[in-house]
This record gives sequence, C-alpha cells and structure tokens, in this order.
Amino acid sequence: MSDATIQLDLEDLRQTVADILDVDEAELTDDAHFVETLGVDSLMALEVMVVLEKKYDVKLGEEELKEVTSLKKAYHLLAAKLEAK
Repeated sequence: MSDATIQLDLEDLRQTVADILDVDEAELTDDAHFVETLGVDSLMALEVMVVLEKKYDVKLGEEELKEVTSLKKAYHLLAAKLEAK
C-alpha cells in the first residue's frame, strides 16, 4: 500500500508550514517558537495541524497539538505518528 510509505522530509515540512503561516522559509528555523517568535495565534496553529493531518494522513490529539511549538517538535511528532502506522 503506497499510503503507508508517506515520506517525512524536514524541508518539505518547513515549506508547508511556512506557506500556511505566510512567513519566509528562512524565518521558520527548526527551533523558532511558533507563538513567541512567529506570532502564531490559536486559529493559525489549528490550520497548520489540520493541513498536516491531511497531508501525512495522521490524527493529532489536542494534547499533542499543545506540544507542537516549533518545526522541530512538529517533525518529531509526525515522525513518531508515521512510524506507528
């Protein structure tokens, strides 16, 4: 099944999140805090999570969403979700 082989690429994830947040990819460093550094509000954060759920075919719980405060944390959460599939 080809869906099971969804590849998670950090640079692709960076581009996706930067597009959603309408920020420059260079501004979206691995450790840039979504709220404190980039000014992401809760509605924007929810939009990011909805897009990532659809793109990577995973379900993210409310508690997990609270933990995703940077690109690096989003990457690690998605990697764990994809590996568990």
